[in-house]
Amino acid sequence: MLTEVVQLVLNGLMAGTILAVPAIGFTAIYAVLRFPNFSVASQVTIGAFAGYVANVTFGLPAPVAVAFAFLVAGFSGLVCDEFVLRPMRPAGPLAAAIAAVALTIVLENVVRFWFGNDLRGYDLPVLRDWRFAGLRVSPQQLENGVIAIIAMACLFGFLAFSRMGKAMRAVADNPMLASIKGIDSVAVGRLVSFVGMGLAGLGGMLLGLDTSIDPLTGFRAILTVFAAAVVGGLGSIPGAVVGALTIGVAEELSLLVLDPAYRSAVGFVAILLVLTLRPRGILGERAF
Repeated sequence: MLTEVVQLVLNGLMAGTILAVPAIGFTAIYAVLRFPNFSVASQVTIGAFAGYVANVTFGLPAPVAVAFAFLVAGFSGLVCDEFVLRPMRPAGPLAAAIAAVALTIVLENVVRFWFGNDLRGYDLPVLRDWRFAGLRVSPQQLENGVIAIIAMACLFGFLAFSRMGKAMRAVADNPMLASIKGIDSVAVGRLVSFVGMGLAGLGGMLLGLDTSIDPLTGFRAILTVFAAAVVGGLGSIPGAVVGALTIGVAEELSLLVLDPAYRSAVGFVAILLVLTLRPRGILGERAF
């Protein structure tokens, strides 16, 4: 029993590490642009299929294909925000959020038109699980986790040390003061849309590497991504990481008492508990 629990916790930490990538993208966009951009779901799908094309059609190895997934999803997210969501933002966060949901439906159907509804898998070598102390670790899971950690480390380094990263943090903290200091909030908004959606696309491919992909990949993931952002503290990038790890472990441990078909309910329960007991999330205030 103990070995089973440890195995589930290990699986949850690996799943949470991957989940943290799109969750960071979602919460970064919320922190800077001040609305929940649910079109992250469509960019998760677009990134997953962009990586599929790079890996299967062009023969690129998975670690290289994830960079392609990031770029395609980032560019797609930037274009969609510029021409669809940005004109809606003056009407308020609710109108922008509704527009984001509608955009997600449109983009997922575009993907369905080009690729169909069939499940697709990446071109990966078949490797045996590594075993130690009664535990199993998939080499692909470990590789995905390393890629996710590298992506998060690059983002934290960008925010901490680059001029544009500091500008993003300033706009997230106080947009009016940032504007007075001469920071171009429009340019920062474009940058966060590119980076945030790029992370969503990268996360989408990482999710697909562990299973398979179809046009509803992002739709199935968005609740868990949103739950991770809310649990950690919506608008907090460190909170998104903490929330993702929490949700990942909670979903895996739920398999001890629930049928796998109900594991998605963990996200709903986590959101309800956090909004009831700690509305600002585990780490509280917005923090880049």
